[in-house]
Amino acid sequence: MTSVHHTIDYVEINVSDLSVARSFYEQAFGWAFNDYGPTYSGIRAASGDGEVGGLNATGTPGPGGPLVLLFSDDLDAAVTAVEAAGGTVAAGPSEFPGGRRFEFTDPSGNVLGVWASA
Repeated sequence: MTSVHHTIDYVEINVSDLSVARSFYEQAFGWAFNDYGPTYSGIRAASGDGEVGGLNATGTPGPGGPLVLLFSDDLDAAVTAVEAAGGTVAAGPSEFPGGRRFEFTDPSGNVLGVWASA
């Protein structure tokens, strides 16, 4: 995986319980992880080459940080997956020029979004 100047390279999500957070993201989005001890898991890139972020159990989770948006081919299925994995839809789904999106709260209280093209 090659880093590109001025692009998002890594997103670190603070979580209150690493095991619960891993399970949530595995169930809701199919993410895979690299473990680095009891307080950190790296989020593997979809290509399998490198990492795109991490779950950090030593930070303070909660809303107010940067809004990370995930892409989905099927927004309605993503809503269902988030709720089934223990997340809460916080806003939407709603339309915007070019697609639809919703925001959700994960089990640690982090707010993220998911969007799909029109």
